[in-house]
Amino acid sequence: MNHSKSKSKADLSPVTSRSERPHVHWTKTLTQVAGRGGMVALLLLAAACGTGTQTTTETPAETGTETASRATGDALKLGSLLPITGDLAQFGTTMQDTAQLLIETANACDGVLGQSVQLVPEDDQTDPAAGASGMTKLAEVDQVAGVIGAAGSAVSSAAVDIAVRNQVVQISPSSTSPEFTERAKEGDFNGFWFRTAPPDTFQGDALAQLANDRGFENVAVMAINNDYGNGLVQAFTTAFTENGGTVTNEANPTLYAENATTFDSELSAAFSGNPDAVVLVAYPETGSLILRSAYEQGLLDGDTQIILTDGMKTDELGELVGQSPDGEYIVAGVIGTAPSAGGPGLDAFKQVYTSRFNRDPNVFDPNTWDAAAVLLLAAEAAQNGTGSALRDQIREVANPPGQEVTDICEALALVRDGQTINYEGASGSVDFNDEGDVVGAYDIWTITDEGRLEVESTIEVGVD
Repeated sequence: MNHSKSKSKADLSPVTSRSERPHVHWTKTLTQVAGRGGMVALLLLAAACGTGTQTTTETPAETGTETASRATGDALKLGSLLPITGDLAQFGTTMQDTAQLLIETANACDGVLGQSVQLVPEDDQTDPAAGASGMTKLAEVDQVAGVIGAAGSAVSSAAVDIAVRNQVVQISPSSTSPEFTERAKEGDFNGFWFRTAPPDTFQGDALAQLANDRGFENVAVMAINNDYGNGLVQAFTTAFTENGGTVTNEANPTLYAENATTFDSELSAAFSGNPDAVVLVAYPETGSLILRSAYEQGLLDGDTQIILTDGMKTDELGELVGQSPDGEYIVAGVIGTAPSAGGPGLDAFKQVYTSRFNRDPNVFDPNTWDAAAVLLLAAEAAQNGTGSALRDQIREVANPPGQEVTDICEALALVRDGQTINYEGASGSVDFNDEGDVVGAYDIWTITDEGRLEVESTIEVGVD
């Protein structure tokens, strides 16, 4: 999911504003508890104690180099750079909750390097400029060792060079642009870039396979004009045409500006010639406006199927787009793809998450959990809380060989005991290649007649 700037939401009833949606904020500190019990038991205890945001008031007794300082007792300090506001806030708010939940869990079972981990949050506002500013603060003022984020690829692109320059590990749960893979191959990141969601080269394959399986021969594309949209359009077009399909607007893809609020001309271009399907690459707020506009133009009444991507996979999509005068959900029957969370640790993560928030995890929450987990495990394995130490140990704790382990507390205990581990996550196996990428599977999802998001099946890609 590589995403970009915030958009203004048009006054479309019955769209629900973000301010009306419940969101959990934490304000207290979770105290450590004795023992190394299971993750679920620890979180139930933490919930009963009224826990909240992790902070630390300790200051180092002496100063020195970063490596020496961390090695002599400073607490591990991490940052999060996620969209609490802007077009991706529906994802970013729950991702922030997830990152903090992982930190709370670890701190309840002795923390890392003998101390509680501190998480410093920054709102990237779904805006590359704000993301760059936030990363600068985290790296140069807060002096964090690693950053969880950003969500959108355009924001990560703006932030990653700042992270690399300051030797801070950046690990994104959802920035999926293929550009990061290419830059990593060129050595631009010096190993400080990772992500727990697979790149869009794989989602392009999944989209092409979905279109082929449904018998679509002629497909048009419409996408946001940023790293996410351009990268995914290119990946889909390559995969679909190689399999014999035709992208009707391949020579001139329909792109809309990041700050657009009307889409009439773009929709007319994309639906021109009555293609079998239109692949729409968008984010929830602007994407819902596009779909509502398509409905009002009568473009959803024919035989053209709407195919969406991970940026639109939200339980609120039916309500965001709204209903027809007859009370039917406008987006009922759309289909889409999104990275599948199917790791060995998924069930345990869901239990902890739902116990804490009384809701199901959002699409990239398992990826966020895993991103935070591998940072903590890397620091414990290195016995050092610097960015370079985390970089060098992430693959050691996340990839084979080693004892497979899914529970963060059990994993930390094994590392403290000198054991080699292979962390198996909630989102997947979390095995990183040389470019910091993971491979995985993609969910095929739809919106039902009742307006609910439902996963129909799974497509595996990127696996030899």
